Amino acid sequence: MNRRRQTLVYVLSDFAVASLVWLLLNMLRYVEVAQYGGFDTLARYLASSQVLKGQLLIPFCWLTLYYFSGYYNIPFGKSRIWELFGTFVCVAVGVIFIFFAVVLNDLPPSFDIYLRIFFSYWAMQFFLTYAVRCSITLHALRRMRRGEWALNALIIGAGRQALQAKKDLTELGYRITGFVRIGAGTPTAPEDELLGSLDDLPQRVATCPVDELVLAPDAMPDTEIIRILYSLYHYSLPVKIRAGKNNPLARGRVKTIHGIPFIEVTANNFSEAGKNIKQAMDKAVSVLVLTLLSPMYVYIAFRVKRSSPGPVFFSQERIGYRGRPFTIYKFRTMYADAEGRQEPLLTGRDDPRVTPFGRFLRKYRLDEFPQFWNVLKGDMSLVGPRPEQRYYIEQIVRKAPYYYLLHNVRPGITSWGMVKYGYADTVDKMIERLDYDIMYYENMSLSLDLTILAYTVKIVFTGKGV
Repeated sequence: MNRRRQTLVYVLSDFAVASLVWLLLNMLRYVEVAQYGGFDTLARYLASSQVLKGQLLIPFCWLTLYYFSGYYNIPFGKSRIWELFGTFVCVAVGVIFIFFAVVLNDLPPSFDIYLRIFFSYWAMQFFLTYAVRCSITLHALRRMRRGEWALNALIIGAGRQALQAKKDLTELGYRITGFVRIGAGTPTAPEDELLGSLDDLPQRVATCPVDELVLAPDAMPDTEIIRILYSLYHYSLPVKIRAGKNNPLARGRVKTIHGIPFIEVTANNFSEAGKNIKQAMDKAVSVLVLTLLSPMYVYIAFRVKRSSPGPVFFSQERIGYRGRPFTIYKFRTMYADAEGRQEPLLTGRDDPRVTPFGRFLRKYRLDEFPQFWNVLKGDMSLVGPRPEQRYYIEQIVRKAPYYYLLHNVRPGITSWGMVKYGYADTVDKMIERLDYDIMYYENMSLSLDLTILAYTVKIVFTGKGV
């Protein structure tokens, strides 16, 4: 299964449909509005610069709208109901915008012609777009069910529930990589498909093609199921567990895949549209801040250089999205030799390693401003859980293994934890702050992001950063 190629198929088909519909609409406009703009033939009208410009730009407008709707985020396994509803809403919004921005400039002899053009445009755009999309989706589903295309699932469990999960997922077009034994029961899965125990899982994930992990335990204590589940977050893969009345997570986030309910334990509530809007907002705000506040960056760099010997910027490896390491940048707030230890130290309120000017930067969170470059690069987001060093992550997960859930989203310059809790100078305080970050993860939305940004701006201007 090639996700990029399938996404490209949807993009090209949407572009082709938008181009065709716009051409048909222009033909209708010419017929409805007699001798449109002084053109005596349809051919001359269609060849005019104004029409040709729209023929090129309008399809790209549609692709932009479809992108922000989140339609292209999931190239495989689309819900046909969601596809129908999403296409309907997108087309309605797009047609209204394009009609008022472009078509309303026409001067027809009667108002009824406006209505005919509007509803004709909507009908052509919706039915043709949905028909082509639906045919592509159904073609992909058929190939998945025939086993030609498949997601690779590794089942954690080897008993009766694991076999049922295999049956369900195989019907949906999944390819089962194998089974991993858990618990003390006798495995009922085929011997040649057993891939060892949980201790062997790191090697299996590294060597076998695995797209998703599916937890399918037989009868065992709820605490043990949750412990195993937490251990799976480390692999930064989608994790599903089949919903059931005896499942301790049965009231979690359930996603029905063609009638078979699975709990998406690594999913959050952020919509696909929200994810794309958030990402675009991250890029736009970062460009604006780096450009408009460049004089402030120069001034702070000058003051940092004067405050003490050493570099202007402090860089450090942090763990980010999907567990990938990246280099985070800040204005240096400590003396140059402050980190000359074997193991890192957290910064306290009255830390003697912090320079006088560094204390000012930390109070107003100005030391974090270079991270807009991290956001522009795609390492971080404006809002998200704060990224930590691997050294501290290893300590945190011993007490709170669900910390690995935060690797399913990009870390942020600011976070709900930083706003409500602030800096943490011990691992125990980091775990207390983690509650806020988990709360954010479970309730992610654009409105929550804007709320956190508003609180952050207040902190910057009131100097309550430390």
